[in-house]
Amino acid sequence: MIEQELLLLGLLRQAPKHGYEIKVKVREILSLFAGVELKSIYYPLKILAKKGYLTKQVAKSGRRPERLVYCLTDKGKERFELLLSKNLLNFKRPQFTLDLSLYFLSYLPADLARRRLAARLNILNKISSGIIKLLDSKALKGSVPHSQILEHNLCLLQAESTFLTNLLQKL
Repeated sequence: MIEQELLLLGLLRQAPKHGYEIKVKVREILSLFAGVELKSIYYPLKILAKKGYLTKQVAKSGRRPERLVYCLTDKGKERFELLLSKNLLNFKRPQFTLDLSLYFLSYLPADLARRRLAARLNILNKISSGIIKLLDSKALKGSVPHSQILEHNLCLLQAESTFLTNLLQKL
């Protein structure tokens, strides 16, 4: 729940938002850039409100129906800063789908294993190229957080690509 809490409090730290706006931010931006997904946001928002980290206000804009807008409280800002600081020092091992496959790789015929690893390497290279193009595009100019996340992901992809290249030479 800590990552989920950090995510929701962080989005509300930017500005008050209604539930659907939070869902869109998570789905379209953070899941793309940071691999973060939330199945439900309304229950966690309810819990955060109970803890005093945020408030709910009814707002109406033009002809739109009334909606609940969530706002971060001072207690919520403190909690966000604490979680952000803790998360920066969290060294939980990242999970890579490749690791499980490597454990059982010997059960595949050698030729098939090499072809699958080469296909994975090809996909990684295409993803890396896409990230490089995105980093060079005007779409991200001025968006430091997105650029930093993409640069981090590019480094991880390049490290896996190097590993796969070396592994393929050994097989």
